[in-house]
Amino acid sequence: MEEAEDKQVQQAYEALLNSYGKSNHRKKFDIINKAFKFADQAHKGVKRRSGEPYIMHPLAVALIVSEEMGLGSTSIVSALLHDVVEDTDYTVEDIRNLFGEKIAQIVDGLTKISGGIFAEAASAQAENMRKLLLTMSDDIRVILIKIADRLHNMRTLGSLLPAKQYKIAGETLYLYAPMAHRLGLFTIKSELEDLSFKHEHPEKYKQIQDKLTATDTNRNRMYEHFATPVQKILDQLGYQYKMQSRLKSIFSIWNKMQSKNVGFEDIYDIFAVRIVFEPKLNMDVKKQCWEIYSAVTDLYKLRPDRIRDWISQPKANGYQALHLTVMGPDGAWIEVQIRSTKMDEIAEKGFAAHWKYKENGINHDIQEQTELDHWLEKIQDILEAPSPNAMDFLDTIKLNLYSAEIFVFTPKGEIKTLPQSATALDFAYEIHTNVGDHCIGAKVNHKLVPMSHRLSSGDQIEVLTSNSQLPQPEWLHYVTTAKAKTKIEYSLRKQRKAKIKEGEEFLNNMLQKAGIEVTIQILDKFGAFFGYTKKEDLYYAVAQKQVELPENPQKLLKEKTDNFFVRYMKYAFNVKNTLKEKPLLPANETTSAPKIDKKKTYILQEEDFQKNFITEPCCQPIPGDDVFGFIRDDGKLEIHKISCQPALKLKTRYGNRIVSCAWAGHKTFSFPATIEVRGIDRMGILNDITQLITNDMSVNMRKLTIESHDGLFDGQIEVLVHDVDDINNLSTRLQKIKGIKGVVRKAN
Repeated sequence: MEEAEDKQVQQAYEALLNSYGKSNHRKKFDIINKAFKFADQAHKGVKRRSGEPYIMHPLAVALIVSEEMGLGSTSIVSALLHDVVEDTDYTVEDIRNLFGEKIAQIVDGLTKISGGIFAEAASAQAENMRKLLLTMSDDIRVILIKIADRLHNMRTLGSLLPAKQYKIAGETLYLYAPMAHRLGLFTIKSELEDLSFKHEHPEKYKQIQDKLTATDTNRNRMYEHFATPVQKILDQLGYQYKMQSRLKSIFSIWNKMQSKNVGFEDIYDIFAVRIVFEPKLNMDVKKQCWEIYSAVTDLYKLRPDRIRDWISQPKANGYQALHLTVMGPDGAWIEVQIRSTKMDEIAEKGFAAHWKYKENGINHDIQEQTELDHWLEKIQDILEAPSPNAMDFLDTIKLNLYSAEIFVFTPKGEIKTLPQSATALDFAYEIHTNVGDHCIGAKVNHKLVPMSHRLSSGDQIEVLTSNSQLPQPEWLHYVTTAKAKTKIEYSLRKQRKAKIKEGEEFLNNMLQKAGIEVTIQILDKFGAFFGYTKKEDLYYAVAQKQVELPENPQKLLKEKTDNFFVRYMKYAFNVKNTLKEKPLLPANETTSAPKIDKKKTYILQEEDFQKNFITEPCCQPIPGDDVFGFIRDDGKLEIHKISCQPALKLKTRYGNRIVSCAWAGHKTFSFPATIEVRGIDRMGILNDITQLITNDMSVNMRKLTIESHDGLFDGQIEVLVHDVDDINNLSTRLQKIKGIKGVVRKAN
């Protein structure tokens, strides 16, 4: 057994050396060998949950770092050592003595953020995130290795309990996949999303996978018909190139099916054609891209609204390519991506691999460096004034990991990159904090607009300011970027602090003039009378003149009425309940809290007209849906669909409360569901629909809305059903009604 394991480890190590040997980095095999032997010895005898030797994990992470990210020996050594300090008796000082300052610094950064970004306590979550971002802005390789670590954990997730799988998959979708995308690691980002989807929705994943396999022959035929004429013309132009078909990821297909509310057959861009060319020495690369574009559009009809020029203005993650969509010879729209070999490498492995950490120390492209530096500066802006609320802090960071971007201009023509749906106020804060804080409006393309105006690519913006203007709470609803949100919150806290001080001085002066000694008990009584649990809230209300202070404070303090007692009891109750954060509980719940073993799959059942769970309106789960459970503070179990977006935060923030669940047979209780129908309008179709639902199938219909326009109709039918089978049967029967062209269950 031990001999077989040693052979397995040796094979993995040789695969790592082979990968590194093929790279263009300076070959430092000695330090990699030293790190491997050190890590192998440190983890000796330890097994992963899957049963394999623990050293296989650092080896796998190091291979991802080398093979899939294109990083060099420093990153490979750090990956091999990334768990040594956390899991063994060795210290960062030992690493420093053996491998030097830089590697010790990276390993220290990885150790600080170990155990997942989202810990049990809210404060720990925010603190771990801050550590991650601080170390990332210090050395980007920390987050790159952390992403590689997460990728390998996702690849081996099957050995964990289902509840743990949901937690890790939720974390991955919430933060790691957007982070990988933001760093240009497109291939890794797609795999992280696919693996998360596979573990959360195994049946749906397999359905799409099977449909892709079934339509593979047809796609290959379409690609051949399209590619053959293009290859001839590119050969005539003298290009060295690779042309291949790129399949859309399973998660992207599913995501589009959900967002568009369509079936697999209605997704027209399942595959795209990618042309990767070796640039000619005597011609500008950008011109060569447009020459290939011209060659393709000479052959096939262009769809003008689908041109994306990421060459003239690269995405903020370094991505460069020219995208166009043309009508192929088989009558289907086909997306074509044109990029050089360097653009392709950056797109697949992330331009961080080309950045200033190239081990030869040479950086030929200043644009790459400044783009990444610019993003890291935004991270630093958030860290300078973090929100005191850990959950808000995580959401603020999430806001900054946007992927869809627009490009806008200052009055002097300087270009700025902002997220899609950014407003004039976002732009003001992008210019400078003082400009944002004093913004009163803007001129977009010389036209006066409010600060909440949404910007579009190509807009030119002039910000209008006033020294008397200060940020207002409603501004938080006007902004999209993390930088703007953070700066507004910081200013509001500063303003509130000043108001609290003003209110405190006013109240203290009033009490002293009345001959009353200012004590905690006196302030508690005042707070109780006006309904405030914290003296800071009372001071703020006083300063804002939200409360009317009595002319005779002595009289208020002597009041013994029932009204005062009720206020005081309410105050005491609020104080007790503000000691710990609680999710809001639905009213009128009478079910008792079940006993739940989080290590086992919990069965959702009904007995004697009672359920042992609570369904949530945010996603309206019904029996047959893929679901998970969340244990609330009162011990009751609330059920969400695994795909529920609001519940994604529960998986990432409260991983210790997540429970794997399975449905029992449900025929007593009914659950609400909504079906969307569309089709060709005709006389009597509404009667046919209602007749089928209420009479033929005996389904309780709660609401029906139909809109007809230009001979077509769209409708929503709210029904009460027992399980997913009822929905599927109803959908199948509705589909057979003459004129109905589409029936889908509404995705909440």
